[in-house]
Amino acid sequence: MALLVTLVVVFAVAVVAALAVIVKTKLFPLREGEEPREDVAEYISMMVSVFYAIVLGLCLVSVWDNRATADDRVQTEASALHQTYLLADALPPAQRQPVRDAARAYAAHVVEVEWPRMAEREPLGTEGWALLDRLRTAGELTGRATLAQQIAAQEVLAQLGYVDDARRGRETAAGESLSVVLWTGLIIGGVLTVAFMFLFGLERNTTHVILVMGLSGFIAFTILLIYQLDAPFGATLGVTPDPFTRYFPL
Repeated sequence: MALLVTLVVVFAVAVVAALAVIVKTKLFPLREGEEPREDVAEYISMMVSVFYAIVLGLCLVSVWDNRATADDRVQTEASALHQTYLLADALPPAQRQPVRDAARAYAAHVVEVEWPRMAEREPLGTEGWALLDRLRTAGELTGRATLAQQIAAQEVLAQLGYVDDARRGRETAAGESLSVVLWTGLIIGGVLTVAFMFLFGLERNTTHVILVMGLSGFIAFTILLIYQLDAPFGATLGVTPDPFTRYFPL
């Protein structure tokens, strides 16, 4: 719906502008001997290029920030989970192995199940939260314990709080994408910027061809880069599960 509204507004403004030019031409035609002004077309072309550069920069910064945030969340989640695994050595003997097993099961689920879902922008489901609850339950003291074991259990719960927060951030980053309004601006702006290159000719056709090729190629490259970064867990430039596999080899 947002894309449709955007397209309608853009088309309506363009039509109004075209009608204004037609009215101006009819009411105030060029006087005899007056030459058409090429500098107006050059000014419009320059303004379109500037505005398009701003849109490109805005989109690129937006998707890069989302990707960087997703990377930070993954690093934090994997590190906190690894700390939980190590703290199991300080827990009562009966709880050590259940905590280790639960931590490994959670890491395996994130890498093998959730990562492909995030790459396809699919919901993660509730299995991961259930495994995290299992890990939290395994780390809670159920009987008498020494002071050191009580401190370790409290630290386990604190680390699991970090895992919980980072997981929520990772899940949010996986579902975020660039606004359809910005995608509309990218496409329309790119077409206009390249189209304006055909309004002005050069004495050497080879130079004109090279300039058009370079500009259109660079615009296409930038749009593809934004498209790849817009998937923070995609296959090409997305965040990898290496922090999890480094701590928990699968």
